[in-house]
Parts: sequence; C-alpha cells; structure tokens
Amino acid sequence: MPTCSAPDGTRLAYRDLGEGDGDAVICVPGGPADSRYLGDLGGLSGHRRLAVPDLRGTGRSAIPDDSASYRCDRLVDDIEVLRVHLGLDRIDLLGHSAGANIATQYAARHPHRLRRLALIGPGTRAVGLDVTGETRRQVARLRKDEPWFPTAFAALEAITEGAGTDWDAISPFFYGRWDTTARQHHADSRPANLEAVSRFGEEGAFDPPATRAALAVLAVPVLLLTGEFDLNSPPETVAAFADLFPDARLTVQPGAGHYPWLDDPERFTAVAADFLARP
Repeated sequence: MPTCSAPDGTRLAYRDLGEGDGDAVICVPGGPADSRYLGDLGGLSGHRRLAVPDLRGTGRSAIPDDSASYRCDRLVDDIEVLRVHLGLDRIDLLGHSAGANIATQYAARHPHRLRRLALIGPGTRAVGLDVTGETRRQVARLRKDEPWFPTAFAALEAITEGAGTDWDAISPFFYGRWDTTARQHHADSRPANLEAVSRFGEEGAFDPPATRAALAVLAVPVLLLTGEFDLNSPPETVAAFADLFPDARLTVQPGAGHYPWLDDPERFTAVAADFLARP
C-alpha cells in the first residue's frame, strides 16, 4: 500500500485503484473509518484511477503523535499532502459522509487546486446545515413497509428524543436493501479509532460562515449525490447544500441509502463517471 508523509511526520497510507483515463480522483472516506468500506465505489475505478486515503489513525495510516490533528480542519492538510505527493496541479476531489466535510473545507481553502468536487451522502457540519429530527423521520417513514421498520423506527425515535443510544438498531435505514451484503458492509465499516471520531468535530473544526462565503464564489462544477432513503444526508438537506454553490448538480439516487454505490453500482457509477468527465 503506497504511503506519503505529513509535515508532522505521520505516515499516511492510500489505496491506488484502477487504470482509468486521466489523473487520479482523490476519494475521502467518512467515519473516520478504514477507507476499505468505499471499495472501488461501485466500479468507478473502471472509469478513473482512484487515490483513496486512509485518514490518519485509521486503516493503514499511522496514529499521529498529536491527537488534536484528528480535527476535521487539520485533516484538510493531509489531502493537500496527497495532492503534492501525486504530482497533481489540480485535482478532482470526492468526499463521502463525514469526508465531505474535509472535501468541502479543502475546496474553501484551496479553490485554485480544485478541478471538480463530488460530495456523496455528504455531511453538512462544515457549512452549518443541521438535519432536523422531523426530516429524519420523514425519510425513515419511506421504509414503513419493511419488516424491520417497527424496531428500527422505535430506536430512531428514542435517539432523536435523546433517550436512546442503540445506533445498530437503525442501521437498516442506511441501506437501500437490508440484506446479507448490507449487514456485512455495516460490520466492516465501523470506525475502529474512537478517539479519531470524537476529536473530528472538536471546537474549531468548522467555521461555517467562512466556508459558505468561499463556496459562494467557487468556480468549479460540483456534484451532490444522495440516496432517496439516506437518513444521514436527507435529500432536503443536501438540496440546501447544493444551493450554496454557483455551479452545482443535485442528484437523488432512487432506492439508495447512505452508500449508493453499494445499492445500485451501475446507476451510481454512470452519474459519477459522467460528472468527472465534465469539461
């Protein structure tokens, strides 16, 4: 697994996938968790080469000496390190879930290094957009005919009201199909470094007014793609996110949850590859 070194000496590993045309797309995982849960993004590596970093302290990247460097805004620096390591003047950048917060802040801080930006099931903390409990309930109720719905919805209500912590019980809401593949994916994608998770959003990690101001003049095309059933990144919230950019394309993938490349690889890949080929 190839590596590069951050200025503080932390060894950063990344996966180099595919033999597609053009420069590598840097794909930032969420979690923070081992980037293997992204797979090859449903076959996107057949269209473009992908550089998929393990964020510091996850996967095969080293644990940093300074745990404060797990903070989201500081992880932006590691993406810039990877860009330089790959020898790219400008990059296509893709971020999923919490990784979209890193990608968004990268776009705000390094707009001249960006060619295209794709945000998949994006987290919205970097721009200060909150997902309300009622919005999550509306998305959840779309699954009311699923056999697992009563138990999962009860757990969601308890969590929303601050009286529950059974996050595993609501896992089916994050997939278009709660089948064997989804169950295995859920088990494999759990974050292992809980300190990296807890410090990701510490005070100072986000400056929504400054980020919004930078995105309002971002002169690159942006794709925001979320699943119809995505409880983490509901279409209503992602649409509001898209409105922050001058040139944004919003796509809601039918029948998909938080991992659209898993729910319908062909549909996801067609949209993503088309966007990344955009002049």
